[in-house]
Amino acid sequence: MERMGEPRASADRPPLVGPRLRPGDRVRVVSPASTPDREEVALGVELLRSWGLVVELGEHVFDQLGHYLAGTDEDRLADLNDAFRDPGVRAVLTTRGGKGSYRVANAIDFDAVRRDPKPLVGFSDITFLHQALYHNCRLATLHGPHIGWSEKYMGPFPGDSLRRAMMTAEPVTLRQRPGEASAPLTTGGRATGRLLGGNLRGVGQSIGWGPSYDGAVLALEAIDLMPGEIDGTLTQLLNSGVLEGVHGVAVGQFVRSAAPAPGKWSFLDILSDRLGTLGVPVLGGLPFGHGPAPATVPLGTTAVLDAGTRTLTVDPAVC
Repeated sequence: MERMGEPRASADRPPLVGPRLRPGDRVRVVSPASTPDREEVALGVELLRSWGLVVELGEHVFDQLGHYLAGTDEDRLADLNDAFRDPGVRAVLTTRGGKGSYRVANAIDFDAVRRDPKPLVGFSDITFLHQALYHNCRLATLHGPHIGWSEKYMGPFPGDSLRRAMMTAEPVTLRQRPGEASAPLTTGGRATGRLLGGNLRGVGQSIGWGPSYDGAVLALEAIDLMPGEIDGTLTQLLNSGVLEGVHGVAVGQFVRSAAPAPGKWSFLDILSDRLGTLGVPVLGGLPFGHGPAPATVPLGTTAVLDAGTRTLTVDPAVC
């Protein structure tokens, strides 16, 4: 296993990229974090089947342990590793985030992933799996909707974005939505590097066993974070050294997180203050994260962030 801080490791080694999906391919749905809603999973499964995919559910998808885990660590990990080890499974899709992926992330069968790379899809708490898979294998993954298809995914855009990211080998371009709360963070300039990151809490809590961002474009989104949590996490990232050499920052949807209010710092104030110390281009207002109609975006492949044209273009996570 590589040690944190190895110089420019993320930029020097090419990512592992699995083949794009085709009608008739098998995909496996798993719950590495919290227990999903059965009706929402049924909607997501129906969508995948409409694309001609053969959908299988992991044995422990609907298990429950305590009030936030989808079963025991051993069972959640077994479903995840069974999917990576099965040569007939061509993608691994998660039902939801919540809590718990951090408990199994470092126990993934990374040798199986290297032998047979296939994309993992999810976001939020699934950030821990994205971090571990890139750090240990350089696997390109997909920051995209869960198969617990909630109402915020409804409409043609989220489904079409996910389908294109999994079933075509075309670059993915995200355009700023001016109405997104993070749009005012946009500076000027252009940056190129591997797109890494995801949920801000997950990025911060994986310091010490996740990747360095040297040479990377850092992606950030968040939900339900108080001002002090945002400030503390960003300061921890800066003080740890993992952001040394970062080329740019792509900011997605910040939901229920330190909204602007009279006399209080908003998330915009905190991100502007903390990210401003990096001296790199920042592009806000990108439609990925916990907000409505999120896009699917590859992680681990080369991205071009252009704050002037308000676009983020990322190489595909499949070939």
